[in-house]
Amino acid sequence: MLIGLIGKANVGKSTFFSASTDNVVNIANYPFTTVKPNLGICHARVKCVCTEFGIKDNPVHSICIDGVRFIPIEIVDVAGLVPGAHEGKGLGNKFLDDARQADALIHIIDLSGSTDLEGRPIATGTGDPVEDIKFVEEEFDLWLVSIIKRDWDKIRELDSSGLNTTQILKKRLSGLGVTESAIDKVLNSLNLHNKKIKDWTEQDTLDFCHNTRRIVKPVVIAANKADISSSNNFLQQIVEKYPHVIPCTSELEILLRKAAKNGFVHYLPGDNSFEIKESMQLSEKQKDALHIVSEFIKKHGTTGVQEIINIACFNLLKKIVVYPVEDESKLTDKKGNILPEAYLLNEGSTAKDLAIAVHQELGKGFLFAIDVRTKRRLGADHKLKNNDVIKIVSATSRK
Repeated sequence: MLIGLIGKANVGKSTFFSASTDNVVNIANYPFTTVKPNLGICHARVKCVCTEFGIKDNPVHSICIDGVRFIPIEIVDVAGLVPGAHEGKGLGNKFLDDARQADALIHIIDLSGSTDLEGRPIATGTGDPVEDIKFVEEEFDLWLVSIIKRDWDKIRELDSSGLNTTQILKKRLSGLGVTESAIDKVLNSLNLHNKKIKDWTEQDTLDFCHNTRRIVKPVVIAANKADISSSNNFLQQIVEKYPHVIPCTSELEILLRKAAKNGFVHYLPGDNSFEIKESMQLSEKQKDALHIVSEFIKKHGTTGVQEIINIACFNLLKKIVVYPVEDESKLTDKKGNILPEAYLLNEGSTAKDLAIAVHQELGKGFLFAIDVRTKRRLGADHKLKNNDVIKIVSATSRK
């Protein structure tokens, strides 16, 4: 699972990346600071089942703090877009090639309106984040159009080869993870199923690409720099136009994480409050900074960073969390680790899907699974639920 950070240049993508991963990347106030994509690990945040079972767990690859489980997810921050990116301007081709690998996208915008379309700094409030959203979406759509229309003579040949429209488009878009079911859904919605691609109008092609992008690259909008006063002028109109819009402040999230790491406050990413530790003697500057964070959280609930990652994971990609164990009575793996793993699986995943996710050989030898709570045996096709704790029994594990 890979989440991509997209947006025009100089809107705070690298700052969001640092806030969500704790990595230090090259952050500067000019376009194209990010040339090579930054790849890191962020975390989905969930309530761990250890609290239900009343046990202290020791995860192997995820993290559990005070009953909150943080499950790792790959995240990539790629170069910012500029107008004409689909034609190769700026770092357009590189951006779009990196972004195509992502399962879901976090679209970072400058809610304060302090950058122009090229990513250059301008007077705060004079930019238009609504137009910025349209611009990035249009560049992505036009890039898909260019893929479909590339080598148009080949499309004509395929149109006459006996392949149907879905099969032709699947071949052309194979590198983007576009499924036949997604293509069928879009073609049906646009009444294009029985129309030869060579007979499509420019608008047909653009409509197909627009709707396909929305399905295969779902987006949550991170309305960054929401702590700047001018952001209030834009937030409501964006919320009215787009689903999944979250105001956020990456800089304040970084501040909080640093304060927690240095022992000044108790704070977990995604908390709706933080507590200054009594033993800490803070300077007036530090107190003022934390007061700004506190006021933002009071207004918006959180800094927004963790919430945005969770929306990408659970609302856009429809993931569930499942905990596999080897000993159903002790909830351990063979090394004695308690609730050692938390897997993010697609909604509708089966017991056998979990076995395959744990190890291919476990999936091949799958016999049955056991629901730890009910002690029921589960068949290969049994659909799992969020927070299931499951033991897999296979031919390989019985040897």
